[in-house]
Amino acid sequence: MNIVVLLALLGLAILWGSAFPVIKVGLEGLGVPHLTLLRHLVASLFLIPVLLLTRQPLLPRTRDVGGFILLGRVGIALYHFSLNAGELRVSAGATSLIIAAAPAISALLARFLLGDRLPVLGWVGSGISFAGIVLIVLGDSAGIGFDPYALLVLLSAFCAAVYVVRQKPFLERYSALQVTAFAAWGATLPLLIILPGLPGAMAGAPAAAGAAVYLGIFPSAIAYSLLAFALSRLSVSITTVFLYAVPVFAILFSWILLGEVPSLLTAFGGAVVIGGIVLVNLTKGRRVGRARTAVAVSQPE
Repeated sequence: MNIVVLLALLGLAILWGSAFPVIKVGLEGLGVPHLTLLRHLVASLFLIPVLLLTRQPLLPRTRDVGGFILLGRVGIALYHFSLNAGELRVSAGATSLIIAAAPAISALLARFLLGDRLPVLGWVGSGISFAGIVLIVLGDSAGIGFDPYALLVLLSAFCAAVYVVRQKPFLERYSALQVTAFAAWGATLPLLIILPGLPGAMAGAPAAAGAAVYLGIFPSAIAYSLLAFALSRLSVSITTVFLYAVPVFAILFSWILLGEVPSLLTAFGGAVVIGGIVLVNLTKGRRVGRARTAVAVSQPE
């Protein structure tokens, strides 16, 4: 795998992992609606000068406008709204376990919608990573504690999978930054209905507002751009397996920022997750190697 793509996926996992403890801060002061709006409003505004500085068009083709609006509403707005609402009642362990289903859902959707096949060894690596997530959950002192609100978290996992798969065709016509910006704007538009109450909420919770600004710039604008960049160069099934690393970094940031010390079982689960990802990466290398061999054999001497 290209080192640049690997670094992009690593950055994505780190930034999304950092989001979970910061979301807790935002929810305490702003609540679900205003945190969701402010996060994506910041991301949307941040991406405008980025596109201008890189001299990229600020508008998609007319025929793609509806597609980007739908992509943003489902894959970003509905995803974050349902995830934030679910986290109000569902334990961190259960949330991690449910969200960890997103890569598998993405691989299945990509298989049927894009014809993207993950080799058997790749599925084995994915299964190993999911087993590591289970160990992380079991090592979580908060426990699993499923609640009916877990259905909202499951909805967010499905929305994340839809976002990953449905943006892939757009990456054939637009840059990673453009896809991220257009989807972010599509997500923010329907949320503007709750804009009138936002200034007062921000004034009453400056720490939460600061958390939302961080979420908007780093885990949203930058991390979603890194995801699009990786998807423009890798298959959906390979890219999404790296998302299993997100809970690992979430644990590290919770340890650093919130003082939540992970148990030995949790640390072991993180190691298992990384092992599964390495296995999938080796599968990618084998596929590339076989493709090159086939091309070399087919060429006349």
